[in-house]
Amino acid sequence: MKNKVRFYQSVNFKIALTFILILLISIEIIGAYFIRGLEQSTIESFKTGMNTQVETLAGTLGNYLDRQDSADNEQVDNEIQRVLDNSDSSDILEMRVVDQKSIIRATTNVSDKGSIGKKNEISYIEDFANRSFSAFDETTGDRIQINVQTIQSKGDTIIGVLYVKSNLEQKYQEINNIALIFVTASLIAAVITMIVAVLIARSITQPIGEMREQALRIAKGDYSRKVAVKGKDELGQLAETFNQLAERIEETQEAMESERNRLNSVLAHMTDGVVATDRRGKVITINEMALSLLNVTQEEAIGQSILTLLEMDEDYTLRKLLENPDEILLERPSNVQNLDQLILRVDFSMIRRESGFISGLVAVLHDVTEQEKTEQERREFVSNVSHELRTPLTSMRSYIEALNEGAWKDEEIAPNFLKVTLDETDRMIRMINDLLNLSRMDSGNSEMQLELINFKDLVNFVLDRFDMMVNNHEKNYIIRREFTKRELWLEVDADRMIQVIDNIMNNAIKYSPDGGTITVRLVETHNNIVLSVTDQGLGIPKKDLSKIFDRFYRVDKARAREQGGTGLGLAISREVLKAHGGTIWAESRENVGSTFFISLPYEPYEEDWWE
Repeated sequence: MKNKVRFYQSVNFKIALTFILILLISIEIIGAYFIRGLEQSTIESFKTGMNTQVETLAGTLGNYLDRQDSADNEQVDNEIQRVLDNSDSSDILEMRVVDQKSIIRATTNVSDKGSIGKKNEISYIEDFANRSFSAFDETTGDRIQINVQTIQSKGDTIIGVLYVKSNLEQKYQEINNIALIFVTASLIAAVITMIVAVLIARSITQPIGEMREQALRIAKGDYSRKVAVKGKDELGQLAETFNQLAERIEETQEAMESERNRLNSVLAHMTDGVVATDRRGKVITINEMALSLLNVTQEEAIGQSILTLLEMDEDYTLRKLLENPDEILLERPSNVQNLDQLILRVDFSMIRRESGFISGLVAVLHDVTEQEKTEQERREFVSNVSHELRTPLTSMRSYIEALNEGAWKDEEIAPNFLKVTLDETDRMIRMINDLLNLSRMDSGNSEMQLELINFKDLVNFVLDRFDMMVNNHEKNYIIRREFTKRELWLEVDADRMIQVIDNIMNNAIKYSPDGGTITVRLVETHNNIVLSVTDQGLGIPKKDLSKIFDRFYRVDKARAREQGGTGLGLAISREVLKAHGGTIWAESRENVGSTFFISLPYEPYEEDWWE
């Protein structure tokens, strides 16, 4: 039996009403924000422009008013009046210039020309102070903007004041006009939307009604009739689905079998291991990834208890897993080269029937070796940061407590305490800045500002600065340059590359003996440019050589802290070189010296590039 649906209950009415409500609400919200923003922007722009105009005009008038003692007053008044007339605009209602004796020297108010030469009567000007505020005109009741700007001579002496009254009401009227246009357009849009919504809703509901009748026929077992397909949209696709429904019922069993085969295929090619058991915990299904992770064969796994397979029968029972199927971390011997232990995360899930009966367990094995390694590195990094920050903070606290207890009164000790505190603060700031740079590089948010530069000139620029520092440095050192004669043009981020070279040179100077020689070589290979910096310092032990580019790693921690190092310079240098597609490494011999190498990809330019 076909039931009659009232219009206000139909989907047709609901869709049309929804469209209209959404439009009206959107228009109201957008309109409110738009008008409010427009009003604030317009008024603020007007006030800002007026303030700027008044300040500029006051500066111009100062040149004329400053000559009143050496020139004829009438001529000066005429020049001031001319400046006011030239600066007048439709937004300005009145401009008035009053000298330091409160005498009106000029005005743009035509009806008030007789006040020129008389005493000023406007109270805003009497104290010769700068003002900018909104008010209401006592005569018209309109909103106005008042600007009072002092006029100063060349010696910064106040010699008068400029009074400007501008029409603020006009701006509010413009905003009201825009709001009226917006409301009118909104009403027109609402009417058009109502018509369009009704037409669209009808085009949607009519095919739905036909499909409803077809669904009723299918429920009665009649699959002979088909719904007319009137388009290629979602409704058309839904109609085709109804038409295929009768045919698909006969194919259900075949589809279920196909789905089972597909599930087996998914299990076989999953990147995670999957193990399924019966209700006694015996393995009945295991995929290839699980066999690989557990390093067992199919024959060994099938029929074996999952507790024995996962080597957890000493700590867990099947009942415990069923009652509390949480994830478990397992360590297994690895069959991968250079990897001793394999860390697996096992997630357990029960297989339940519709009746609630537990028919088995499913264990999903995830290889989390890399994640655990990364987490361990993160914990070590946090520990290192905490340790590095705690050391200067402890030192600062000790000195500040000493100052608080009275050491600030000692003129010899107090400056030293303050200097140590400032040095430790600077070191922490450098460390935090370095950490932020590393974080941006790790996250990929650090953009490279690449430019084509002469790399040899860039290196010379850095070394020239170090040459100039020799006289001011507590150490005497010699920088020897061994550069190729060819010009080497590279596309690099100049600022970051200077930071890398600075860092390596600073390290060479710090760890070189007094009077030592630092040799800087720049050579060109087939596809690379290699820059090396060799010092005559203490050298780096062989066991530490592979770790010096790690964050916070120091060979001599005590000496590095004394010299203000953060332990992040070489780590930042490595990240910068990696971003350029280059590499950095070091060679060293204890008590002989160290050499740091920078390699950058290089392609010699052809002459026709510049033509």
